[in-house]
Amino acid sequence: MKHEDAAKRLKTVEGHIAGIRRMLDEEQYCIDVIRQIQAVQSALNKVSKIILDEHLHSCVITAVQGEDPGDREKVLQEIVDVFEVSKKV
Repeated sequence: MKHEDAAKRLKTVEGHIAGIRRMLDEEQYCIDVIRQIQAVQSALNKVSKIILDEHLHSCVITAVQGEDPGDREKVLQEIVDVFEVSKKV
């Protein structure tokens, strides 16, 4: 299941974040810390992609095939909202 893959990746991210915290405590070279932060951001983007893909193939398909136009509009607006927020980050 895709959620299991996402959960495994998040455990890896947790380990990387702990490593970043140690790097800061040890006052390691700033660029090395930034590179580790970028690796975490990339890993989180992959988790987000996994979850979005699952959402599109389950919730969105169900709503689009359903009879309620309100449900269709809701799931589509949620996706738009998620991307609007991601552009602000």
